[in-house]
Amino acid sequence: MQIGFDPDFLILLYDVARQMRTRSDQRARTRGMTRAQWVILAHLERQPGLSQNELAAIVEVEPITIGRLVDRLEARGLVERRSDPKDRRVWRLQLMPAAAPILREIKQYRAELHALMTAGLDPASLKVMTDGLLRMKANLAAALRETEPVRASGARQG
Repeated sequence: MQIGFDPDFLILLYDVARQMRTRSDQRARTRGMTRAQWVILAHLERQPGLSQNELAAIVEVEPITIGRLVDRLEARGLVERRSDPKDRRVWRLQLMPAAAPILREIKQYRAELHALMTAGLDPASLKVMTDGLLRMKANLAAALRETEPVRASGARQG
């Protein structure tokens, strides 16, 4: 007996995201790493010099979690903390040359995952889906901004 897929949109969206995370976890483990470490490397490639706090906000985890992950990446020689010339309390994160082969593998994996996930979809359908997901993300971000906690002075926190 084959189990059917639930056609509920939100459940499908959640299931696809979960399956992507599971596959990514498995692939990262083949390198003795975690998906979270791969995510950090990918973000630092796109935005070199992020602080740990900036990276924590992007990845949506606590700064202490990023700190531990960066500790492990630094121990492997993949990332280096450099002092911020404008604020000695801030560490800026830079990729080291040893990260290059892992970043190539991440790019290759992303291409493989994209091909797997979009097999059988024509480019026009994929464009509509992408546009729809971007709109949904914007809608959720706008709703989140509207419900941000208000400071005692009445100004939004930022």
